[in-house]
Amino acid sequence: MLTAFARAFKTPDLRKKLLFTLGIIVLYRIGAHVPVPGVNYANVETCMKQAGGSSGLFALVNMFSGGALLQITIFALGIMPYITASIILQLLTVVIPRLEALKKEGQSGQAKITQYTRYLTVALAILQGTGLVATARSGALFQSCPVASEIVPSDSIFTTITMVITMTAGTGLIMWLGELVTDRGIGNGMSILMFISIAAGFPGALWQIKLTGKLADGWIEFFAVIAVGLAMVALVVFVEQAQRRIPVQYAKRMIGRRSYGGTSTYIPLKVNQAGVIPVIFASSLLYIPALIAQFSGSKAAWAQWIATNFTKGNHPVYIVTYFLLIVFFAFFYVAISFNPEEVADNMKKYGGFIPGIRAGRPTAEYLSYVLNRITWPGSLYLGLIALVPTVALVLFNANQNFPFGGTSILIIVGVGLETVKQIESQLQQRNYEGFLR
Repeated sequence: MLTAFARAFKTPDLRKKLLFTLGIIVLYRIGAHVPVPGVNYANVETCMKQAGGSSGLFALVNMFSGGALLQITIFALGIMPYITASIILQLLTVVIPRLEALKKEGQSGQAKITQYTRYLTVALAILQGTGLVATARSGALFQSCPVASEIVPSDSIFTTITMVITMTAGTGLIMWLGELVTDRGIGNGMSILMFISIAAGFPGALWQIKLTGKLADGWIEFFAVIAVGLAMVALVVFVEQAQRRIPVQYAKRMIGRRSYGGTSTYIPLKVNQAGVIPVIFASSLLYIPALIAQFSGSKAAWAQWIATNFTKGNHPVYIVTYFLLIVFFAFFYVAISFNPEEVADNMKKYGGFIPGIRAGRPTAEYLSYVLNRITWPGSLYLGLIALVPTVALVLFNANQNFPFGGTSILIIVGVGLETVKQIESQLQQRNYEGFLR
């Protein structure tokens, strides 16, 4: 990986793209520290120090914003509205025929879906920004902080509108920066900004583990966490690269005097076909009961049961529910993102077939059978990786933003692998060695 980056810096046009991407990253991190007008930043710092890095129910959104959510900066909402909008549009593509038709139109249809995603992102940013302002004003953002209700001193409508517009504009600016990286940088802009947001919290989380450690002034826990993290990275890389290759043979056809087809290829089915989406779905769904109980202020039995079982990550009920939801959403997402019947029809249309399997419906049934078989280990792997922060809470007394766990490590490794592949592919286009050296 380091060799690829070194060679990229030696290539003038790639060097410009890398430096442009680094400049966008610097702007993105600066914006994550600019406070929103109307916020008492002194009270925010007081509550942040008292919280000790733990963000409770808002851990997931705070991680995707690079810590900007709890600091209530102009990039407080981060890239989360765009991620949510993209997932919603992807799910609606299966349900709404119009969106499905746009998806099949190719580049023009995809551009239209991207435009819908932007509009939905702005709408979600307005909704989430209003919720964040209301949460900060009520003091629920930092429950144990005595000055939590004074983070937003003014109750005027003008202040609320100003804060919501500022955070919505920040989300729009993040979308624009991501598209700039995609067009003029090394590509994959939104994923790179997500990568930076998560990686920005690593040093602070690691140092917090060292400060709270008890063995050798915390250094043993510190290096133990790093060792566990490296082992997890190796495991995630191994599983993310694993795939089941279905061989496909194309029949030879004679058109005029020319012969077409007769080639062999394969369909790569990844073990983790769903990626990190099931973990995000499960985490978001588990936050809903706790948020309802928190904002309702009810003292009823159901609210007490939710507060006991769904607000602590190390509770057995929470762990089992979280694991089962990840497995369920892994199968659900694979079912809506990969259509065996469509793949089988396309193969049949172009004269392709799987050796030993008849074209048409038997091919679709075979693909569905293989996909279900490999989704089981993929979903169990996702569930086990997501439970690493829970183990860290018990062993290392870490906070909810444990660096090498669940969503963070999956996104870090996935985006890192994709970025390196893109750089290597561009290097091969510019430095083709040929057959003779």
